[in-house]
Amino acid sequence: MVPILGCSILTVATALDRTLFWTKLLRREGQVVNEVLDASRRDLNEAASLAARSQDIPIGRFLLAPLRLKNPSPETFRLAMETAGDREFVQMRKGDKLLETVVAVAPLLGLLGTVTGLIATFGNLNIGGGGTGEQATEAAAGIAEALITTAAGMVVAIVALLIFRVLVSLQAQQIDYFSEAGNELELIYRQYWYEPTALVSDQTRHSEFIGTADRA
Repeated sequence: MVPILGCSILTVATALDRTLFWTKLLRREGQVVNEVLDASRRDLNEAASLAARSQDIPIGRFLLAPLRLKNPSPETFRLAMETAGDREFVQMRKGDKLLETVVAVAPLLGLLGTVTGLIATFGNLNIGGGGTGEQATEAAAGIAEALITTAAGMVVAIVALLIFRVLVSLQAQQIDYFSEAGNELELIYRQYWYEPTALVSDQTRHSEFIGTADRA
């Protein structure tokens, strides 16, 4: 029961930590994304400043990564977002391995406790000597006590599994949301900043070429 109790404490601690993490993220990320995307249409420096003020949550760091670059190409812009996204997804999966371990180990610990308890109970039975009713009652109580560890291990494993599945679901939703926000930011960068600049540069080079040809 001591290792099972330890597993339950780790499960509860992980659940509390992840609850604080996800509550903080889900409460603010929609507002941060809307503010950064709106600002990016007007001024990239303003958008970067807004994202920098939200670096305490993953979406803020994700949006800041490409905005802090100086005149990047679209490929570099996207690469910066993908790298930041991968780094944030690793942080979102924190605690998953621990919960997976608890799910696998807790029932086995419970079964082990039951087996060792049954061994001790049957070892104390005096079958050949014709045990009394009191001894039979004690044996039944010993078997019932031995089964407690199996029940406890299964309860801990079930709770850990439920928590793990909720976290996996939240992570999948965040991957889709990060992808949507990142694509929108990249589209704004291409449409409002990169393509107009590239067009002006092409027109300037074309004008210089025409001027040179006329002088020739």
